[in-house]
Amino acid sequence: MPSSRRRRSSVVLTAALSALALSLAACTPGSGSNNESPAADPDRAVETDVAAMGEQTLTVWDQEVRGGQNEQMTQLNDAFMAKYPNITIDRNSQSFDDLATTLRLALSGEDAPDVVEANNGRNAMGDFVAAGQLLPLDPWAEEYGWADRYPDSVLQYSQYSEDGKTFGSGNLYGLPQVGEVVGVFYSKPKLAELGLEVPEDWSGFEAAMKTAKEAGETPLLLGNIEKWPALHVFGPVQGSLVSTEDVEKLGFGNAGASWTTPENEEAAQKLADWQSNGYFNDGVNGTDYDAAWQSLAAGDGVFLMGGSWLAADLQDAMGDDVGFFVPADAAGEAPKTTGGTGLPFTVTSESENPDLAAAYIDFITSDEAMAILAETGNLPVVDTQKYAPESGVLQDVYSEFGTVSADGALLPYLDYATPTMADTMGEALQGVLDGRTSPQEFTEALEADYAEFTNAG
Repeated sequence: MPSSRRRRSSVVLTAALSALALSLAACTPGSGSNNESPAADPDRAVETDVAAMGEQTLTVWDQEVRGGQNEQMTQLNDAFMAKYPNITIDRNSQSFDDLATTLRLALSGEDAPDVVEANNGRNAMGDFVAAGQLLPLDPWAEEYGWADRYPDSVLQYSQYSEDGKTFGSGNLYGLPQVGEVVGVFYSKPKLAELGLEVPEDWSGFEAAMKTAKEAGETPLLLGNIEKWPALHVFGPVQGSLVSTEDVEKLGFGNAGASWTTPENEEAAQKLADWQSNGYFNDGVNGTDYDAAWQSLAAGDGVFLMGGSWLAADLQDAMGDDVGFFVPADAAGEAPKTTGGTGLPFTVTSESENPDLAAAYIDFITSDEAMAILAETGNLPVVDTQKYAPESGVLQDVYSEFGTVSADGALLPYLDYATPTMADTMGEALQGVLDGRTSPQEFTEALEADYAEFTNAG
């Protein structure tokens, strides 16, 4: 996230990095400059001595560009190179949108990077798997015990069948570093000025937005020029109205559900009503994503619906004046909301150093790495509660992630569903927000995309 926050202690961070640099001496694989890998040749064992590989360069593409994200990658890359002076990491960091654009072309060329962060969805990882552009990581997963490190509920977000058609089972193609949960950030001073408590449920949240509007405030900030941010408003609303089973089928692109239901129309109508009631900022479809959270930090709004990845930036900008919650369907119930994992790190089929690439992924997802993630304001996907801070918005995020994942429901990102769903839903939601698309037309557009994909097998 854009600015770097000061953490508990440089001594703690240094100690954690030292532990990380010393911890993996006997469990990291390597290879020479050889495209042959255990995934391609089951008879070839995973090699384990990175230090003996000789001078090599590992090319890594990631989208960890914001302050806390960038900081953790910088720290971990430095630690890896300090442990293995024979290895140079050539890092290419791009925004989420830029990486989505450039990665597809890069993977089809002769100079593909070794390690890439690939969106879990069918239009990215699914397509790359089907095209044979990513290596299945099962040999390395067995070598390092990744199934013991990660629960099945996390690994499923990076599993596909070899042909890319089945999502959620099959071969393992990547490992994420962070967990993600979508909820509501809020300005504590604004709530205090309005005489409001933190809402417990959706009805309380809507009542708070009504009060804010009547007081002349902008109730809900959204920057949707990139189209995908509105999915993080619609998804949690849908989760409060549609059964968890149906949302999971729709989100993973599995047959057996339908978009054209009264509940899905009601969810779309909710966003249309919020817009007509003036709850959103002016010009949501022309506002940049980062500009929206920056407006909250500047005191120009009350609420912002977004993902946990914004927490570090908002804490940098607002300190103790920002909080986070996930509305429940009703007070006292466990909430359901969009979430899952961050983009997993994968190994490309063109990598000349597949063992080294897997070693790097193992290193940046180790227990010691999770401590660094927490230190830099990120949400470790493994043993999350172990790293929860004592106060602040990050404590809110850790707590809500734990509650949702353990007691409620962590629902898939809806653009996972089909190779074209991100574009279909992004365009349709922009239409709902500017009045071009009715809730019925919205669900019909999504049903056409979903049904065409699932009926094709």
